[in-house]
Amino acid sequence: MKLLSLILFLLSCFLVPVEAQNSVARDWNEELLEAIRNDFARPTVHARNLFHSSLIMYDTWAIFNDSAETIFLGKSFGGYECTFNGISTPSEIDSAIHEVMSYAMYRLLIHRFTNSPNANNTLESFTDLFISFGYDENITTVDYSNNSFAALGNYLAQEIINFGLQDGSNEQDDYGNQYYVPQNEPLVLDLYEDNTNINPNRWQPLAFDVFIDQSGNVYPLDTPSFLSPEWGQVTPFSLKTEDLSILNDGFDSYVYNNPGAPHFIQNSTANGIDDPYKWNFALVIAWSAHLDPNDDSLIDISPASLGNTDISSFPSTFEEYQTFYNFSDGGSVGSGHEINPITAMPYTPQMVKKSDYARVLAEFWADGPDSETPPGHWFTILNYVNDHPETIKRFAGQGAILSNLEWDVKSYLVMGGAMHDAAINTWGIKGYYDYVRPISAIRYMASKGQSTDNTLPSFNPHGLPLIPDLIEVIASGDDLAGDNDINVGKIKVKSWKGPDFIDNPDTDVAGVDWILGTHWWPYQRPTFVTPPFAGYLSGHSTFSRAAATVLTKITGSKFFPGGIGTFDVIENEFLVFEEGPSESFTLEWATYQDASDQTSLSRIWGGIHPPIDDIKGRIIGEKIGEESFDLAQQYFSGTLSNSLISNPITNTKIYPIPVQNSLYIETQFLGEIKLELYSLSGKLIFSINNINHFGVLEVNLEHLAQGVYILNGLSNKDSLLFQKKIIK
Repeated sequence: MKLLSLILFLLSCFLVPVEAQNSVARDWNEELLEAIRNDFARPTVHARNLFHSSLIMYDTWAIFNDSAETIFLGKSFGGYECTFNGISTPSEIDSAIHEVMSYAMYRLLIHRFTNSPNANNTLESFTDLFISFGYDENITTVDYSNNSFAALGNYLAQEIINFGLQDGSNEQDDYGNQYYVPQNEPLVLDLYEDNTNINPNRWQPLAFDVFIDQSGNVYPLDTPSFLSPEWGQVTPFSLKTEDLSILNDGFDSYVYNNPGAPHFIQNSTANGIDDPYKWNFALVIAWSAHLDPNDDSLIDISPASLGNTDISSFPSTFEEYQTFYNFSDGGSVGSGHEINPITAMPYTPQMVKKSDYARVLAEFWADGPDSETPPGHWFTILNYVNDHPETIKRFAGQGAILSNLEWDVKSYLVMGGAMHDAAINTWGIKGYYDYVRPISAIRYMASKGQSTDNTLPSFNPHGLPLIPDLIEVIASGDDLAGDNDINVGKIKVKSWKGPDFIDNPDTDVAGVDWILGTHWWPYQRPTFVTPPFAGYLSGHSTFSRAAATVLTKITGSKFFPGGIGTFDVIENEFLVFEEGPSESFTLEWATYQDASDQTSLSRIWGGIHPPIDDIKGRIIGEKIGEESFDLAQQYFSGTLSNSLISNPITNTKIYPIPVQNSLYIETQFLGEIKLELYSLSGKLIFSINNINHFGVLEVNLEHLAQGVYILNGLSNKDSLLFQKKIIK
């Protein structure tokens, strides 16, 4: 249903047919997106798949372009040397690109999806497309010395595969965790057990009878492990070394753009709502109370009222967070748009039930089932923006109109690089801070009691704050008091009632009412509940803001084609978690950023994230989108002589470790090298310039205090040559 809805969205959104002739890059990208929909829902893994495939597509095109520069083929990328001896210029360049790209993509995708839960159908689809082009799957040689374009494609794929086996992803062990261990025991969801014996600041695994991921696949474990907590060490595209910290809380966490710690729970002695931790999770409860279709409250969901939230308004202090998010009514600050700048006409208001709007957002942006995961979701939006007749394919809105192929390989590279870097950045943060999700935090605090009034029953400094008509203490005579007043003194919350009240999601609606706080559920299906990884930061916020920035950059406009994007929601046909919505309406966005911001808010209504997970993800996402675009532009114009910006040479030897007095650096890079030594907190200890004449540098560290440090070596152009951890 969700796949059909997405197709209808994009068709209704832009009201145009797909181009009659796709580029070969588009054909293979569509194959990859469909494979992702049928694979396990692993955003990190699939962001990497999207980037590596985009890298293949781009390099295949760049080989035969006089101005552009390859990134991987014939270069050192992430310390991996991919040799390339060249190939003769063909008489039919487009045909050669088609052949090289098809062989390379076919080999890579077959390798990456061999163990997919739907591998038979997925691999057959790859082969069908490959054969439809007239290519021979039996040509497997990688020897392109006789100018075989098929062999060159096989070679490029094999090199990307080899690179992927040493890029820090642990692909050879099915991307399994090597060091991370959760601090909390699993929460058995259906038993509604006392959840007070956990660390309320850390992530808690969830235990299921059956776990079905966001793509609808039955997961092989009943207690899914944390997905990719060590992903920060994966080789990125444009993330900068100067933004990297290597932190340790049980294992080395590679954290780019460190946002600092989230809010940890306080021992409230006054009103608990003044504790930022409790305010954040109480807001999730408050927004859950909006999910009742029996509530006839109407809001204008058009661009006339929503969107246009400037980054300068993003909060940084607790007081600013309280102003930015509307605790009681939902949503956040945003002035909306007075007119559509493309049509010069005002946007038409659209009044819709807030309950329907919030429920639809929670499911639409949840990316499941039939999901491409958030990175793939934004690729589908990119593809259909590319198809719109009002999209003029001048890259960044300037210069000549590009062919479909050149436009696709360039836009895919920027988007793929941004999605990959967003995954690395976000999951490095998730793995290090290991922050709690609402399902655990709310049930924990409800088990503790209330933290507002020490003269009332069930006071506990870690309890939920009391809020009239939202969070209250159960009194005798209450509908929830239970037999013999067993629940008197416990905490009740007004929220979505949860899956216990849904027997058939095609016909039933749970609605909103008072429930025990220890029975609180996010607005998700009971076989999924919450993604199996920490909350802080929000992947949806980071991915979406990065993607919105990329779309703005590559199109040269912040607005959707025609000044509006739409998605038609059909009464009682769209929702999957329960019946609904109760009426038909249309989601609308003026800008890519408006869609991104809506994504972020949807995760709060869905009970997946509190506000603290959101804003810093948006900020980092925008930075990533800009950096991915800027680096890609340098490759497009051929202004990089070698890709060393984020690709350290790993065959540098540094010894002895631990160091006593002198440290020796043996490297193949000759000439001036700038050495920078940083503490793990990111403080620069010293910076010196040395000339490497003979391949070995000596650095005196006799007076360096004991500890762990990061040593960077940079060329005279400030390109990263190596990065090593030093122990004194």
